[in-house]
Amino acid sequence: MMLRKHLIATIGAAGIAFAAASATAADIVEGPSVTWHLSTWGPSRGQTAGIEKLSELLKERTGGNFQLNIAFAEQLAPAKEGLDSIKIGVIEAAQISTSYHPGKNPALTALDLPFLPIEDDDVRIAVHEAFYRHPAAQKELESWGAMYYASAILPVYEFMGVGEPPRTLEGWKGKRVRALGGMGDAMRILGAVPTTVPAPEVYTGLERRMFDAAAFPFTYAHASYRLHEIADWYTHGLAVGAANVVTVVSKSAWDALPQQYQDLLMELKEPHYEALKEAYKAADEKNLPMFQEAGVEAIEIDEEQRKELIERAAKPVWDQWVEEMEGKSIPGRELVQLILDEAEKAKK
Repeated sequence: MMLRKHLIATIGAAGIAFAAASATAADIVEGPSVTWHLSTWGPSRGQTAGIEKLSELLKERTGGNFQLNIAFAEQLAPAKEGLDSIKIGVIEAAQISTSYHPGKNPALTALDLPFLPIEDDDVRIAVHEAFYRHPAAQKELESWGAMYYASAILPVYEFMGVGEPPRTLEGWKGKRVRALGGMGDAMRILGAVPTTVPAPEVYTGLERRMFDAAAFPFTYAHASYRLHEIADWYTHGLAVGAANVVTVVSKSAWDALPQQYQDLLMELKEPHYEALKEAYKAADEKNLPMFQEAGVEAIEIDEEQRKELIERAAKPVWDQWVEEMEGKSIPGRELVQLILDEAEKAKK
C-alpha cells in the first residue's frame, strides 16, 4: 500500500501530508455514522499525541461522522486487558504495552528486547511497520480478534540516578536499578541489581536511596515524574530499550467499516506519526535545558561503549528469548533478525 512507502518521508513530505489532511469541502469523506471507543492508560501525554491527532482528523475529514472517542486512565479497560476487551467486543481499539502481558503476546515481545538498534523515531516506525506485517505477529493478534494499526514509537529508555554515576560499564556493578523485563535482564549481566518499582513510587524510592537509578522513556517520563528534582545524573546514548506500545483495533470492527473509512484510517497514519514525533521532540527541547538547570549531569555513552553493551549484555538476552520462543513454535530467531535487518535498512 502506498502509505507504507512513505512512513519515513521527509519533513517536507510530511508537511504536504498535513496540508492534505486539513479538511476542505473536497476533502470530506462521505460515509455512515460510526463511533469507536479506544482505551488507553494514564493522562493525555506524548504517548497519546498520535491517537489524539487521529481522533481529531477522523472527525474533521468525515464531517463528524466517524468519531474516535479516547478513554484515558483505564476508564474502559485496565491497561493489561486491552486485548481481552477487544476480543469480547467491549471496545473497538486500544493502546497496549506488550510487556504488560507477555503471556498473551509472546512473539510481540521481540520489540521489548534490550539494546535493539532502533533509537531513531523514523527507524522505529519502519521497524515496527515491517514487524507487524510478519505472519507470526498478525496471527498472535488475530487470536484476540485484533489487528495492528500503528505504533506509539515510545522513546528509548535512559537511566536517571543518584550518587556516583556509572562512567564505565563496570560502574554499573552493584547498582540497584529500576529496569523492567529484558532491560533488567541485560543490566543484571552488567552486574546491576534490577528491581521492579511501580512508576508512581520511583520518586520516593530514589529520594530515599532505596535504589540508585530508574529507567524511563527519555525525556518526557523523567520530567513527568520529576526525577530531575532529586537526581544527580542521567545517561544519554545508553538507549537501554523501549517499551513496545502499539494501537490495535478490533478486526470485526475494521471489517464492518466501509472501504472509504478503511482507506482514510490508513492515510491518517502519517499525521498520526508526525504528531508523535513532534510531541517527543517538544518534550526534549523543554526538558533537556530543565535537567541542565537542575544541575543533573549528562553521562554520555559513546558508540564503542554501546557496541560492547550489545555484545556483553544484549545478545545473551536475545539468544535466551529466541530459545524460549522456538520452544513455543514461534519463529523467534526470524523475528529478531527481521528487526535487525529492517533497522539497518532504515538507517541507509
